Amino acid sequence: MRVVLIGVSHWHTPFFLDPCLEIQGVTIVGISDADLSRAEPAAAKAECKAFTDYREMCAVLKPDFAFALARHSDMAELARFLIDQRIPFAMEKPCAINATEAADIAARAEAAGLFVAVPYVIRYSPLVETILSMNEPVQYTMFKFIGGMVDRYHQQKVEWVIDRKTSGGGPLLNLGVHFMDLCRVLLQGAELTVTGAMMSNRNAHLTIEDHAVVLMQGGGASCMVETGYLYPAPNSVFDLHYSIRTENHYFAARDDSTLEIVSNDRQRTIVPMKLTNVHFYTTFVRDTLQRLKDGRKPIADLTDNAAAVALVEAAYAMSPLG
Repeated sequence: MRVVLIGVSHWHTPFFLDPCLEIQGVTIVGISDADLSRAEPAAAKAECKAFTDYREMCAVLKPDFAFALARHSDMAELARFLIDQRIPFAMEKPCAINATEAADIAARAEAAGLFVAVPYVIRYSPLVETILSMNEPVQYTMFKFIGGMVDRYHQQKVEWVIDRKTSGGGPLLNLGVHFMDLCRVLLQGAELTVTGAMMSNRNAHLTIEDHAVVLMQGGGASCMVETGYLYPAPNSVFDLHYSIRTENHYFAARDDSTLEIVSNDRQRTIVPMKLTNVHFYTTFVRDTLQRLKDGRKPIADLTDNAAAVALVEAAYAMSPLG
């Protein structure tokens, strides 16, 4: 399988590049980024050619698959190109800068019958299977996921992600979208409605929020998602708190390594498991390429992404920063 990577200045590039280099039968044949100085190190690692124009790269190399990363403001244009060229791809969420773009590219991919995966990687967490295996209605969910402060994006030279014009939003769109999707998964596709939202930028004083809380209801459940760029911590380290209530069980995670399960008869079980997104990208890459080979659907697609982004946008509309 001949694979290309597009937009490798994105900080998630190693999550896709490194697994591809280890999978037998997969060859990275091209790397692109508008900034050649960012593309060349990745191309050297993959022992392939670096390009500044992804259109030229795809025309020359005719890849079997693309891992597509970009500024949020450029994602929809990139997706439309890959869809028009009928190149199967995986695109980093949120795949667009707003709900209108997200819905448009989802419709285009569906009409084309094209395989497009979106790395809502927390779907691979044992948390999901553990809860759903109880076969009990979910009543309440609460996900708190506070990431590092905005200086990390300066250090990674991706300042576009903290400017609303190019990112579309702050931690709610960048991090919280994972949990909008996760609520939909745990409620097995139930339609969710945003009932309340609060945004603040009082820490970083930027055009994006640095803290957000969103309330939702649907499928007989109440859901809360809290995200932020507030935690003085290294990259990929989070202040994490999950709480999920089903009919007969309470699930609680207070760190990235353990899940507490308490039954209504007060029986308590501690289960070791990984709970943040960063642990599951390798699984996503391997599983996505295998699903493409097998003719199966991706674990999450552009339609799933559009639904999650629509919830984020509804929250922004309810509590604008001004």
